Amino acid sequence: MSNEDQLRAAAVKRLKDKRSALSTVGIFIIVSILLTAIWALSGGGYFWPAWAMFGMGIAALFILWGTFGPGNRGPSEQEIADEMRKMRGQS
Repeated sequence: MSNEDQLRAAAVKRLKDKRSALSTVGIFIIVSILLTAIWALSGGGYFWPAWAMFGMGIAALFILWGTFGPGNRGPSEQEIADEMRKMRGQS
């Protein structure tokens, strides 16, 4: 597998991860609206949907951090060049 193929595979994975993270946020919003509507239609009172929103929010934050956080950046040109040099047997 060439370096170009590896880079393309990494880019495809990153795009899929981004799409998945944004889908998670969309689901979080839809479920939050649905739970709030159920709460409102059942007479209000204690705002129990906050507990579900809190849990889903924490999960969404971890997913977003994993996708867009500082540890998930693509390889720099210097890192690519260094890896190519190692693959050729040059130090």
